[in-house]
Amino acid sequence: MQEKNTLTLPHDILHIIDVLNNNDYEAYLVGGCVRDFLMERKPADWDIATNAKTSNIKKLFQKTIDTGLKHGTVTVVLNKENYEITTYRKKQNLKDDLSVRDFTINAIAYHPKQGFVDPFFGIDDVKNSIIRCVGKAEERFLEDPLRMLRAIRFSSTLKFEIDENIINAIKDNYNLIKQVSFERIRDELSKILCSDNPFNMLILKDTGLLKNIMPEFYICFETSQNHPYHLYNVAIHSLHTVLNIENKNHLRWTMLLHDIGKAVTKTTDSKGIDHFYNHGEQSLSIAKKILTRFKFDNKTIYKICTLIKHHDRIISPTYKSVKKAINAVGEDVFLDLLKVQEADKKGQNLKYLNEGIEKLNKIKKIYFDIIKNKQCFKISHLAVNGKDLIKVGFKEGKEIGNILKALLDMVIENPQLNEKEKLLKIVLENFTPSF
Repeated sequence: MQEKNTLTLPHDILHIIDVLNNNDYEAYLVGGCVRDFLMERKPADWDIATNAKTSNIKKLFQKTIDTGLKHGTVTVVLNKENYEITTYRKKQNLKDDLSVRDFTINAIAYHPKQGFVDPFFGIDDVKNSIIRCVGKAEERFLEDPLRMLRAIRFSSTLKFEIDENIINAIKDNYNLIKQVSFERIRDELSKILCSDNPFNMLILKDTGLLKNIMPEFYICFETSQNHPYHLYNVAIHSLHTVLNIENKNHLRWTMLLHDIGKAVTKTTDSKGIDHFYNHGEQSLSIAKKILTRFKFDNKTIYKICTLIKHHDRIISPTYKSVKKAINAVGEDVFLDLLKVQEADKKGQNLKYLNEGIEKLNKIKKIYFDIIKNKQCFKISHLAVNGKDLIKVGFKEGKEIGNILKALLDMVIENPQLNEKEKLLKIVLENFTPSF
């Protein structure tokens, strides 16, 4: 925690504040950048609050972007960097502007000459690592219900405790989250999942938010797994796997959703052992609906769904098996699949972990050798192509595709066959030309 009353600010920030002040306008750094400075973290972005109107701001700076005029925000561009300047939200007064911000840790202002302006004791809350609302939590949540989720997000990313008044207010107002767009909810969930504290998803469950946001995952907390390979219910297992994989967005979401179909496929045999037949197909179907609902981009949906589809794929540590897996899964996500399978094993009974990790390491070694030596594992790697088959008498269409697939299987089995003359000889001996 930085204790001194002055902050060392970038030159561009000082310049913007000076320009506004020299034209008789107030200007203060506000929000997350001040909080981050106090915590000795590098600010992700810069926000300046002023009593100048947007039209005046645009006149004072050479290059601006109209990022949010209806909210009073203009982005000033200096030296290829963006700086958001927002007109005071209320009564052209700094304190009133700070009074309608979400949390005390985000309601601290700073001026290079005046120092900190902290009417709601946000500095103390930063020191004590606690998240409190400015004023009454209920009022802040009525203004913007997303703040309920933001409280949990800040708790996750900053490792702060959430004030009990906030928890109680969320429990009383969780239905308000239905008013918020799925895109905004998605962004907050992603930050929670990609933090060091994804288990804060439990707070969403306990406050009622999760039931409204993602009911498909909510029921996973009630889905036990009485099976030798598992120690936890489906939801807790999934959260362990989220924590056990690197914090890339598509990987964290994959682990959250990879077993979500188990809640609707569970059966129990006569010995009391739980089974989840075809849960992979159900998980893929449910995940696709969730990702579409949250308006993820197509590329991210493709990656997550591909990984979920193959997360239980059995791969043997042999060249043949690994090549077939790369071809089926796709070279672009194969290594991610191994990460997914490793995280999955780490979220199960640790008694079987070493054996599973050893197998994955062998598979990874084989994969790198295949790539390094440019071994054939897909049709485009074959020494013959469709044009070659047309030249020897086959018609363009499905027939050629089927022949190439058959040749690929042969080459994966026997790599030495991948020569043009050998492959054409096999084709002419085993397939009949169309003419």
